[in-house]
Amino acid sequence: MSDTLHASRDALLSVRDLIRYGVSRFNQAKLFFGHGSDNAWDEAVYLVLFALHLPPDQLEPFMDARVLPEERTRALDLLDRRCDLRLPAPYLTHETWLQGYRFHVDERVIVPRSPVAELLMSQLSPWIADAYAVTSVLDLCTGSGCLAIIAAHQFPDALIDATDISKDALDVAEINVRDHSLTDRVNLHHGSLYDPLPVASRYDVIFSNPPYVNSASMLTLPSEYQHEPSLALAGGEDGMDLVRTIIEQAPSHLTDQGILLIEIGHERHYFEAAFPDLDPVWLDTAESSDQILLLTREQLPS
Repeated sequence: MSDTLHASRDALLSVRDLIRYGVSRFNQAKLFFGHGSDNAWDEAVYLVLFALHLPPDQLEPFMDARVLPEERTRALDLLDRRCDLRLPAPYLTHETWLQGYRFHVDERVIVPRSPVAELLMSQLSPWIADAYAVTSVLDLCTGSGCLAIIAAHQFPDALIDATDISKDALDVAEINVRDHSLTDRVNLHHGSLYDPLPVASRYDVIFSNPPYVNSASMLTLPSEYQHEPSLALAGGEDGMDLVRTIIEQAPSHLTDQGILLIEIGHERHYFEAAFPDLDPVWLDTAESSDQILLLTREQLPS
């Protein structure tokens, strides 16, 4: 870095200066956002506050606070790495927030962002009339364990099973389960989908955010997404490879009144082509439309 650039960066004296600089850098670098924020401002705010050890939801009191030289260096290092490496911000900070819950995250898992979390926060109402009546929940393709953990918080009397084929992902999930003090209620299982579960297990709720990106879309993913494990993204030619197995085997694992939720991203047309005889309910959230489907046990073939 040139002496001139060093000198100009030394003129960044306040939190406001650092955030403005970050937004300019991000726009110049044409970064892609989608791992916790959807714009340059929010991401710059998050990284600057993280670097300064300030609360992530309390910007205003600190906007015009002066920063120490070592603080400026820390913040600029994060902003530079975000641009130069095109890493998702949570891979730089090793944390992410989902529906108010904090989770550890690193490059062994995709960054948690599933809109299923919003539905879990409402305890799947109106499909679940009484959250305390739910005693068993299954999370397929759990990744970092974030959805299983949110389910445990929202269904207080439920035991949660969570499976993943990636041992690396389950190592991350174990950190999060421990951090949320849920080791007695969230059980992690290593294996593909239903395979590692106890024999004859039945669940009131099964949900999954499986790999669903079709092969053509995998080739055009922005750089930020290419840092995530492809195992957790690629869903085969039409994105439905794992979805087929999830639906085919779900009846054997649901209670009579059980429900199945699957997130499929922007692949609804592929889903409908693969399952022309199914008529799921499509659940909208604040962040998504036509990306999450719900099927009851009675809708599924025996």
